Amino acid sequence: MKVENWEDLRLFLHVAEQGGLAGAAEKTGISAPTIGRRMLALERATGRALFVRARTGYELAPDGQILLDRVRAMQEAAQDIVDWQETVHSMPIVRLISDNTMSCFTATSLRHLWTPHDTFRLCFKTTEAAIDLTHRDVDIGLAAERPQLGNVAVRRSVAVAYAPYCAQGFDHRRHCNWVSLGTDVANQPWKRWAFEQPGRHITNWVNSPRMMFDLVKAGAGISVMPCFIGDSDPGFVRAGRVIDELGHDLWMVLHDDERGREAVRTVADRLSALLAANASLFLGSNGRDPL
Repeated sequence: MKVENWEDLRLFLHVAEQGGLAGAAEKTGISAPTIGRRMLALERATGRALFVRARTGYELAPDGQILLDRVRAMQEAAQDIVDWQETVHSMPIVRLISDNTMSCFTATSLRHLWTPHDTFRLCFKTTEAAIDLTHRDVDIGLAAERPQLGNVAVRRSVAVAYAPYCAQGFDHRRHCNWVSLGTDVANQPWKRWAFEQPGRHITNWVNSPRMMFDLVKAGAGISVMPCFIGDSDPGFVRAGRVIDELGHDLWMVLHDDERGREAVRTVADRLSALLAANASLFLGSNGRDPL
């Protein structure tokens, strides 16, 4: 038998459980004569008598009882799929916000923050503005400066270092081209450093750090970037020493009303452990300054 219309099996289930066409019609909103014709068509398709038709209603024939058992199993399996799908939408969400450079790190480290077995969802957000949890649109933030306002809990995390980098194969001793963020988006000291230095030959500007990293890797020139970006990517080499005055602490910020939630606490603890495990990378200890 090839069943192409599973709706007929669902109608069969209603007729069997209601004991007749009238009850099935009331349950489904389909007229009794239409259901009767479709049950007759189902019997012809299966080649079996499914019902014993009587004045008192539709009683199941032996083959009808066998089919009912199988259709109920199908119904349970279908409901399991529906429940599984709806579980995703009912799971709590933890929202993590950081700037674009930190989002590069958290994205590549996802397996340390979330797994498919977790009973929560993880939403990543990026911003180049100062972290602000006032409106509670995020739960955890990673900030370069300690927030002074707001109903937040703050944890000091790793120290972040910066250095100039260029692409593998770029001769930074011979070529002095620099890539910089534009003045309109350079809202942190490391982003302003290149154009604040006298004599820097800046030949390319961008409006996002990610684009700047891509240009440097393509051989456009030298750029200041966080050591956790430059030292972790074999496409980059240091073009100078760590710039001490750009270093700062990284702060983990949690909304005080949300940090007690189990899912938020789990992600915060995992994030703390991940950052601590990579402290030397953030500090620039994993890289080697040029001779």
